Amino acid sequence: KSDYIYQYHLFFELSLLKTSSMATAENPYQALRQKLQIGDKMYEYFDIQQLDQQKYAKLPYSIRVLLEAAVRNCDNFQILSSDVANILDWQDKRALEVEIPFRPARVILQDFTGVPAVVDFAMMRDAVKALGGDPAKINPISPVDLVVDHSVQVDFFRSTDALQKNQELEFERNKERFLFLKWGALALQNFLIVPPGSGIVHQVNLEYLARVVFGTNGDLLYPDSVVGTDSHTTMINGLGVVGWGVGGIEAEAVMLGQTISMVLPEVVGYKLIGAVGPLVTSTDVVLTITKHLRQVGVVNKFVEFFGPGVSQLSIADRATIANMCPEYGATVGFFPVDDMSLKYLHQTGRDAQKVRAIEAYLKAAGLFRHFSDAGEDPSFSQVVELDLSKVVPSVSGPKRPQDRVNVSDMKEDFKMCLENKVGFKGFAIEPSKLKDSVPFEYEGKKYTLHHGSVVISAITSCTNTSNPSVMMGAGLLAKKAVEKGLTVAPYIKTSLSPGSGVVTYYLKESGVIPALDQLGFNLVGYGCMTCIGNSGPLPEPVSEAVEKGDLVAVGVLSGNRNFEGRVNPHTRANYLASPPLCIAYAIAGTMDIDFEKEPLGMDPSGQPVFLRDIWPSREELQEVERKHVLPAMFNEVYAKITQGNSSWNELQAPISQLYPWNESSTYIKSPPFFDNMPREPSGYPSIRNAAVLLNLGDSVTTDHISPAGSISRNSPAARYLAQRGVTPHEFNSYGARRGNDAVMARGTFANIRLVNRLVDKAGPKTKHFPSGDVMDIFDAAERYRSEKRDLILLTGKEYGSGSSRDWAAKGPYMLGIKAVIAESFERIHRSNLVGMGIVPLQYLEGQTAATLGLDGTESYSIELPEQLIPGQRLTVKVTGKPSFEVKARFDTEVELVYFKHGGILNYMVRKML
Repeated sequence: KSDYIYQYHLFFELSLLKTSSMATAENPYQALRQKLQIGDKMYEYFDIQQLDQQKYAKLPYSIRVLLEAAVRNCDNFQILSSDVANILDWQDKRALEVEIPFRPARVILQDFTGVPAVVDFAMMRDAVKALGGDPAKINPISPVDLVVDHSVQVDFFRSTDALQKNQELEFERNKERFLFLKWGALALQNFLIVPPGSGIVHQVNLEYLARVVFGTNGDLLYPDSVVGTDSHTTMINGLGVVGWGVGGIEAEAVMLGQTISMVLPEVVGYKLIGAVGPLVTSTDVVLTITKHLRQVGVVNKFVEFFGPGVSQLSIADRATIANMCPEYGATVGFFPVDDMSLKYLHQTGRDAQKVRAIEAYLKAAGLFRHFSDAGEDPSFSQVVELDLSKVVPSVSGPKRPQDRVNVSDMKEDFKMCLENKVGFKGFAIEPSKLKDSVPFEYEGKKYTLHHGSVVISAITSCTNTSNPSVMMGAGLLAKKAVEKGLTVAPYIKTSLSPGSGVVTYYLKESGVIPALDQLGFNLVGYGCMTCIGNSGPLPEPVSEAVEKGDLVAVGVLSGNRNFEGRVNPHTRANYLASPPLCIAYAIAGTMDIDFEKEPLGMDPSGQPVFLRDIWPSREELQEVERKHVLPAMFNEVYAKITQGNSSWNELQAPISQLYPWNESSTYIKSPPFFDNMPREPSGYPSIRNAAVLLNLGDSVTTDHISPAGSISRNSPAARYLAQRGVTPHEFNSYGARRGNDAVMARGTFANIRLVNRLVDKAGPKTKHFPSGDVMDIFDAAERYRSEKRDLILLTGKEYGSGSSRDWAAKGPYMLGIKAVIAESFERIHRSNLVGMGIVPLQYLEGQTAATLGLDGTESYSIELPEQLIPGQRLTVKVTGKPSFEVKARFDTEVELVYFKHGGILNYMVRKML
């Protein structure tokens, strides 16, 4: 058996290591290539229904897209005929963990993850040249779009010039990063950059970049599909495009023409029936679905929506639901293309002839849906159902997006959270301190904060700002509130950061901007902003009052993530809510309110004003949207999308094949990933006498591992920057400095809410062994490095959940971590660990660090055999305690090849030689 495994590995690796320039076999499915007349133009497409009509008709539509890609790209090299057969036999193979390849049509990036990707491309060019190869080979093969949307921060707010000032500060802070991205756009082929100030990546993708069908300009038609370096890439599923988030490392491989290796997924059918009520928004629907699917359990599965209720949802509603796919844990949340999709393409100004080609091709290929026709329903692994008429107004929090609360129950739920023990639904406030309050003065007036006071209210994030119904709803609610004389306390940090210029266009045309401005919801920027932690500092008197009273202050945002420590360091509780509810809670100033029984305030005549008095009706919203959301707006905004503004256009980037690194730069630095790399890999490295750097619990997110927010003044990263003459005012954020490995290594596990069981207090500290010294995590790692000791992590369930961040894998690699032993891993993060040469190990069922008596003070040794196979059990030896077995979470043979090379980037460099 061992000889067979060795021969198999040898054959597999030699096949993978052939260079991309070698000729590949002719596609064995050429006979499926058919002609299709559309108007006066003749196209071709692969008619995959001919493989087996009966089997095809039962395939979920999302699996049909995987099948078409396998047929079209089959070369019996990267994609084999047996892979096509496995996908076609999905009904029989879906539960067998069969490995399949998938080659997406394109890649999409945002700048936080895009900058390190371009750094890696520049670094790979250097490495290929150093090893005697041609650096010009390092170029994207698949189309790549990068949208700069993660850099702008809410520094200025509640003023008419906030947008201009925030954008000016964005360029001041990020000039060097933007210059580097411009170099990438000039030096790399097949690479488009959408400049800062244009919008949020997923909304721009939905409204402009998505093709839905490729080839409408050429002759071969095939479905659009995409992977992106942001977990919410799934938003495009709402338009019928299969796509999901991957790690930056994996995305780079796709950019270089590699397939994604994945396990053939199970598909959960989510049946929607009924229609939403008059007071319910798409936000309420997605929060309900998120909680439901978390309970069902859909991790590593596809979710495909079907049923008559789907027809009641606009594409914007579907995109909102698809956007939060990472929050309910699935790989995709897919809505096949239907008539509503075509209507949206026309509404957003897509070319009419292309839309006709899209419709004709999808119908010919069996990829077009009629949701009211149950006869088109495919087979699913499991079916669950939601009656949309049962959905009620909701928020989610205070620490996780799946913890949905009925708005009618919010007052009591928040009180319970204050009293509950520390956890996802608890803050453990002592009974004697529940009524604590802190007076303070702001702009010459006196105010008081207490537990539950709202200090941030942000209409933000592509999740909701792409949806005209909720944005118009917020605008109409604001207009009615102003007419009733209601106001928002001036110390609350209110903001409006839409996902594209189209939103501003229709808000202006509908006449609601003055009311939004009057309530403090001024336009502050086009980008993710508060949703990703770029909320900026609170007014100083507010933050001082929060700290003085140790108050549980609240942020309310129309986003998709509310993990502890993400939104703002001073908001311990954060709630996801629809844009209209963001305004309602800002007016109320507190979560301690029952909207049914308590008024938002008084009108000028002294009469109480309740939320129901100013909530816009569905008829009002539909009429305003019909009048003011027009194709001409999309055409006008996106006609100049790549032109940028004057600040962007004035940037003079270097024109060269290799990037001229600036050794003094604190933003862009060539990382040491390829230092002393030989031409050939050396095999699987074993782990010996490793110390535990951190002993962590459940739901450690990528925000804990590699925070994107501000750099603390007493952190190792701050000391590094200060030594290089950077003042605290210029520190910027970790997200903005992802192009500098020295900063990012020092920022790894720098989240102030990190709970490490090796120390007594939350924060970025750990204990060194055997000395027992407590120190910054980076400093401890450096000390272990000087002692030539390997490092590992112990952690619980869902390690690496949250946003897909390559630095959440690169950072631990830089610290010297060789393995992570967890109860379970988030899908993208596990892949990223493999991509950086870190071993993901999983406790066997029923075992944890606690059940095994592990506390992190031990030393660990793990032998990796030469004939390592996916999912193999390995023995972990522990000093002073019994050995135990773990499962090696290498899920595919391709991942083992990447790991043997030291990571996917090392593999790609060697492949190009």
